[in-house]
Amino acid sequence: MTSTGTPDAAATDTRAYAALRVPAARNYLIGAALAMMADSIEHVISYWIIFEKFHSPSLAGFAVVAHWLPFLLGSVWAGALADRYDPRRIIQISMGLFMVVSLFWGILFATDTLAKWHAVILLIVHGIAGALWAPAGQVLLHEVVGSRQLQSAIRLMATSITLGVLLGPAVGGALLIIFGATNGIFINVLIYLPLTLWLINNPKELNRVRDGAKRAISGFGDMVQTFRQVSGLPIVFSMSLLAGLGAAIVGNAHQAQMPEFAQDLGYGGQGLYYSLLFGANAAGALTAGLVLEARNLLPARTRSAFILAMLWATAIFGFAMSSNYVLSLCLLVCAGFFDLSFNSMSRTLAQLNAPAEIRGRAIGLFNVGSLGGRTFSGFTVGFGGGLIGIQSSLAISAVVLLVCIVMLLMWARGQGAFAVLADR
Repeated sequence: MTSTGTPDAAATDTRAYAALRVPAARNYLIGAALAMMADSIEHVISYWIIFEKFHSPSLAGFAVVAHWLPFLLGSVWAGALADRYDPRRIIQISMGLFMVVSLFWGILFATDTLAKWHAVILLIVHGIAGALWAPAGQVLLHEVVGSRQLQSAIRLMATSITLGVLLGPAVGGALLIIFGATNGIFINVLIYLPLTLWLINNPKELNRVRDGAKRAISGFGDMVQTFRQVSGLPIVFSMSLLAGLGAAIVGNAHQAQMPEFAQDLGYGGQGLYYSLLFGANAAGALTAGLVLEARNLLPARTRSAFILAMLWATAIFGFAMSSNYVLSLCLLVCAGFFDLSFNSMSRTLAQLNAPAEIRGRAIGLFNVGSLGGRTFSGFTVGFGGGLIGIQSSLAISAVVLLVCIVMLLMWARGQGAFAVLADR
């Protein structure tokens, strides 16, 4: 089967940080990093207040579900909106929702009227805003840089998000200490503004003329039709499944269990050793983005995506079985490196080989697995840990994932996914 991607998919720009050479892409990535930092800051402040006021593990668990469930249920619809309408306006709407949520947190903090049902609604709206932003952001990047610099743009987008996630807890903690929760969450509203305002008139030109008459997804039947279309594109389908399997079976559920891992390694509590362990995954991902872009390493190939996913599963298995702190720290850094590498590569291949007329829907379906799938990892790793221990649960999950990846690789090879243009 030949590639359905753009004609210049093979003519990849091999310069270091290629996407940053496009001013519009550079500005968007900076704005996205700020927005993701604001997202993380809101979690730091709101989760602290929720814990302090309610001491409710169930509400804390709901916060995780509310964050990822909208990606699982709404990503294809969000992708269809990005196909039909200007992605800049969709991103602005999502930023507006983020700002409204932070604003209402602040009002409820200031008036001391926060109730559990308030928290539930705000957590759900926050999750919806994230699900709305994700496909539109990827479509916008693709239309700004085109196919030649798409892998660079996707890797740098993942890097900017990781940077925002890394900075968020530090900035959020500083806002809590210096200004308090109420003023801190009000200040957070302003951090969403740079991206929101820049998108009013920028970027001025996009690479694809949008057909406003395109039909949006209107029901479950349309979702099934989108699935059927994507399933007929072996590389798009296999990359979406690869990312979805990783998210659903392992995901980032081990991050929530890090206090127990730290305790078992002899470093419980909230000290430096715990903090290093907690941030190791993100540090590895950030390193991957910077190093791979600087040296233009690991061009997007189907085989490479599978190998990187297997290395990620292997690193997670090693971490689960390790009883040595230094080894565990190193394995987490490696896991973060492989995680960003295989996810950004699989996303690049899926986007390059998706027809332009359903690109948003294809990205949405990819997000259903790669982001929405994380909803299930809480069960495979978290609840499994409650039954057999967190180390055994994570180790078994990693082994199951590795087996699934090998089976998917064999299927993809049989479907011709290794022979498309983007894989040469």
